[in-house]
Amino acid sequence: MPIEAKKDYRKYLRPEVIAKLSNMELRARFVVEGFLVGMHRSPYHGFSVEFAEYRQYNPGDPVRNIDWKAYARTDRYYIKQFEEETNLRCYILLDKSGSMGYSSGENLPKLEYSSYLAASFAYLMQMQKDAVGLTLFDTRVVDERPPSSTRLNLFEILKLLEKTESGGDTGAAEVFFEVARRIHRRGLVVIISDLYDKPENMIRAIKQFRHMGHEVIVFHVIDPEETKFDFKGETIFQDLETGKHIQTLPWSIREEYQRRFIDYIDFLRLSMEDAQIDYELIDTSKPFDVALMAYLHKRGKLG
Repeated sequence: MPIEAKKDYRKYLRPEVIAKLSNMELRARFVVEGFLVGMHRSPYHGFSVEFAEYRQYNPGDPVRNIDWKAYARTDRYYIKQFEEETNLRCYILLDKSGSMGYSSGENLPKLEYSSYLAASFAYLMQMQKDAVGLTLFDTRVVDERPPSSTRLNLFEILKLLEKTESGGDTGAAEVFFEVARRIHRRGLVVIISDLYDKPENMIRAIKQFRHMGHEVIVFHVIDPEETKFDFKGETIFQDLETGKHIQTLPWSIREEYQRRFIDYIDFLRLSMEDAQIDYELIDTSKPFDVALMAYLHKRGKLG
């Protein structure tokens, strides 16, 4: 990253700045590099992305595997891990249904924000030599790239994300069941969606990944206005998936809407917590380091 960028790394984590870059590879690279620079200037200093290459020495480990250069830098004993210990298969499932096209004010559409997030995950995973795949879905699997750790695969994923547009109804539960049946090797499943589907069915489908031995992290992406519902005057709302319209006075239903939305979030969070699934609520006004740090903590637990 250029010196100028390092002086103001935070700007490369802001959605509105990243959106101005010319292509998906640049966006992913600047988000990841900005994030890594930020880690070295933050309270997370010492929580390194080197976890995929090193792990702390444990009694019983062969002394010959200690990395003495790492010891000289950190005054701690680390073991250099071998490829078969570190490689992980990551499956990114990205929702491209019609509701993901929503945006308010200056915020990015949810799908655009989520695409940049998925690209950044893929870029970071490839840096760590993890095999990463991508599945795009609405009511069905629309397109996918199987997991691989090659640079060519990363470019194919970025190219696919570049051209993805929102559209179609939501059928997350059916897709999750289908994908779970097709994944035969355990790994990390990363779901990026606004989760607008029947909640009980969706939770049951996400739990299927856990039943099959996968680790799961869910990024629930919403627009800030979806929590505030701060619309003024008489408003016509359109369902981005069915095209149906409804006319109402937002102030008259705001309190009830907010209560139900909070109840929905609480249901998702508690249900996933009960199933040992990591859940992160992210709104499209937030910088990307919030999600990247959540991913990195999850990845770090897997060793």
